[in-house]
Amino acid sequence: MDHRAFFFQKLGLTNRDLERYLAEALSAGGDYADLYFEYHSSTSLSLDESLIKSATQGISAGCGVRVISGERTGYAYTDDLSSERIVRAARTAALIASGPNKQPVVNLKDPSGGHTLYAVASPSVDAEVAAKVELIQRADREARRYDSRIMQVRASYADELRRILVVGSDGVIASDSQPLARMNVFCIAKDGQNSSRGNSGGGGRVGIEYFQHEKTPEYFAHEAARQAIIQLDAREAPAGEMEVVLGPGWPGVLLHEAVGHGLEADFNRKKTSAFAGLIGKRVASEKVTVVDDGTMPSRRGSINVDDEGSPTQRTVLIEDGILKGYISDKLSSRLMGISDTGNGRRESYEHIPMPRMTNTYMLSGQDDPRDIIKSVRKGLFAVNFGGGQVDITNGKFVFSASEAYLIEDGEITAPVKNATLIGNGPDVLTRVSMVGNDLQLDEGVGTCGKDGQSVPVGVGMPTLKVDRLTVGGTG
Repeated sequence: MDHRAFFFQKLGLTNRDLERYLAEALSAGGDYADLYFEYHSSTSLSLDESLIKSATQGISAGCGVRVISGERTGYAYTDDLSSERIVRAARTAALIASGPNKQPVVNLKDPSGGHTLYAVASPSVDAEVAAKVELIQRADREARRYDSRIMQVRASYADELRRILVVGSDGVIASDSQPLARMNVFCIAKDGQNSSRGNSGGGGRVGIEYFQHEKTPEYFAHEAARQAIIQLDAREAPAGEMEVVLGPGWPGVLLHEAVGHGLEADFNRKKTSAFAGLIGKRVASEKVTVVDDGTMPSRRGSINVDDEGSPTQRTVLIEDGILKGYISDKLSSRLMGISDTGNGRRESYEHIPMPRMTNTYMLSGQDDPRDIIKSVRKGLFAVNFGGGQVDITNGKFVFSASEAYLIEDGEITAPVKNATLIGNGPDVLTRVSMVGNDLQLDEGVGTCGKDGQSVPVGVGMPTLKVDRLTVGGTG
């Protein structure tokens, strides 16, 4: 869909202006230049102790100018969208990435029809604040109603509408209007000296009606409270190497961190990834197929076009255990001689784009999840994860399980706490022996950090059995 009219009317832009800015960007030489206009409006609300503690609304706008010369990138941005300031930013970027090549600016083309992945009648950022306040108040009431041992509840709601216009010296012009909304509920339960916590949330590229009719505040509050109450009776997690079953959905964050980042093209171009040079080689069990898909309707990680103006796509990264490709942007695809997968993403107009995931998940297998549990004599069932860390140079990771249970003689038994999973991403994938037929995607809370930039993402996986994985615990 063509959203150029917003910028043309708001800023008084014309195609001739855009071509002039690009010409300035290439005035000192360079292989390619682009302009990235952004207009971003947002709302954020938080509740604690049953009181609204903060409410903010804001608008930001700006333009970033990028010039690429070989492996060098010049970047400058301005939040003053006057013609003089954009020209100055273009000249600054030109000087940083000057080069012998003098590329002409190609006449801008009319954009071709693309994805329409978010069918939102009215962006939630335009809804009345009172309706958003009611959502987090409902969550607070439901969580406290769930159990008298729920002593503290925090709830938050945030939404945004991000309008972008991307114009390249190759003549490509693309635009998008990207809604995003999310709510979150956090609970603390206490029983005597014992305390525990639970967390739940979700959303996507949806309107406020999603929280009124599909995944309600009561749904998220119930889930957060349930987790907190279960953890009150949890015993200390066992330690050592054992069979581990990962639950479906959010545990795909382990896949995102331990494998996904290592498949981003910039790390592989610089040969700093554990997966560098392994295209066509076996890197996982034959039961493992992993894809990155930015074209899933309404999902948090989905976008019609990436932040370089390229249409998003579904990219198979690992197929039946064989490494098939990387996640790439324009710079990496040009330097590596690979296709651009539409994964050039940036946090805002203040940042340069780089290869980033969208929705990354493992496809379903053939196994019944009940059979996976029955196959384990003594092990751990990890249902939900909190934080984690990974070193992409070797794939080593440490993840904390926020909800986990013992599996004893094929039965799920006692909940455990303080369980951490310690391993190596590429190595763990080779130990996958069973893959469930129950693929689930996360509820819509993922935010990915890389080089100081954050972007919304999605993760997912089916129930999965890893034959051997180190569990850190004190039990």
